[in-house]
Amino acid sequence: MSSTPSAKRLPLPVSFEFYPPNTEAGGDKLKAVVQELGKVAPEYFSVTYGAGGSTRERTLSIVQDIAALGFEAAPHLSCVGSTRANIAEILASYREHKIKRMVALRGDLPSGTATAGEFRYASELIAYVRETRGADLHIEVAAYPEYHPQQRYAKRDLQHFANKVRAGADSAITQFFYNPDAYFHFVDEVRALGVDVPIVPGIMPFHNYARIAQFGQRDGIEIPRWVALKMEGYMDDTASIRAFGLDVVTRLCERLVAGGAPAIHFYTLNQSALALEICARLRR
Repeated sequence: MSSTPSAKRLPLPVSFEFYPPNTEAGGDKLKAVVQELGKVAPEYFSVTYGAGGSTRERTLSIVQDIAALGFEAAPHLSCVGSTRANIAEILASYREHKIKRMVALRGDLPSGTATAGEFRYASELIAYVRETRGADLHIEVAAYPEYHPQQRYAKRDLQHFANKVRAGADSAITQFFYNPDAYFHFVDEVRALGVDVPIVPGIMPFHNYARIAQFGQRDGIEIPRWVALKMEGYMDDTASIRAFGLDVVTRLCERLVAGGAPAIHFYTLNQSALALEICARLRR
């Protein structure tokens, strides 16, 4: 099917996530990807932040590049390993660059780092951002429909999420998933706790099945057995893998649209083709 954008509107808002490239050539390529994805009028683009702030400068640079192309951009900001002083410095930089949206995360410590810093949880970072910046930043937080991989008890994970919202989060983006029932059940559970912010499903197209299967195993994300078996059965048939993956993720998105999801956030792995194709299919 063609991925040429049509005049028909998407049935719900979309946004896209990138990671900061390591090279100048990668940065130039990403600008082209932004312009391609910009054809579907995304709500914003987000840019990830390495463990312990290891990509801090590159994250901000990519955000500035996206803004220069005429789109809203939201840097990720993780707090583990940080102090109030360096978070205040980053927030001041955001104000200077007129950044109005961010994704607040607990994050991971870089390998070999022993101290967690002054913030233990994302809820503490969010409370500090609100204390420092007031209401002039839109704060996104992470949600885990299949629960956080480091959390043994679902009820405790739900409470951690509710704490982030009560600390001042405006909306949430989920970890990627392939089981829509997990998303709808998670939404029902947090609504029962009084959480009423939009919870946007995060969607990962099958850019590279082996790599995504590794992500899933690491992060506790279920890839349905029938999908995994078909993907593995295609072996090196990249055309069949691409076509089947597009069908699976399109049906997932259609189910989310029908169920009332407020938007869709695509994890792009810095590529545009699959996300554009899915958007084109959702327009029909």
